[in-house]
Amino acid sequence: MRKLLNEELDRLTTEGFKESDKTPLIIVLDNVRSLNNIGSVFRSADAYRVEKIYLCGITAQPPHKDIRKTALGATETIEWEYVENTVDIVNKLNERGYTTCAIEQAERSQNLYNFSPSKGDKVAIFLGNEVKGVQQEVVDACKEVIELDQYGTKHSLNISVCAGIVIYDIFNKISLLRK
Repeated sequence: MRKLLNEELDRLTTEGFKESDKTPLIIVLDNVRSLNNIGSVFRSADAYRVEKIYLCGITAQPPHKDIRKTALGATETIEWEYVENTVDIVNKLNERGYTTCAIEQAERSQNLYNFSPSKGDKVAIFLGNEVKGVQQEVVDACKEVIELDQYGTKHSLNISVCAGIVIYDIFNKISLLRK
């Protein structure tokens, strides 16, 4: 089981990525403070050909050296846009037919395992501030609330870890529906 060299991985070029079909998944970062978390979310989004990232509120924007350090070039491949008010983008995506999902611990939330998009669905996930989570008004405006079950002593995951888990899970569910 020899490790593959980078040139054996058959990855897309930046231009090839931009022209490729994207996963109908949008990520919205709601007041995320950590530049490293932002860069990590870009990198995970690139790995699964996410359609777009919206950066909202105090969330920093590329180019920034600390975002670049963890994104490893993904800010050049993933389409992104800054929107000051997160509720505005929830409403816009709801109007455009996206299933908007706050990733949060809330009453009547559903477990990520049980979240099942239908064929043709477009999904937008909202990830929140490292301390306060997704703003309540954003949770209220979303169509769904998804929670990741946890069994340890801590009540949350790092946002970039959470994003990676959710992106991977939704990518796989959508990919199965596209076959």
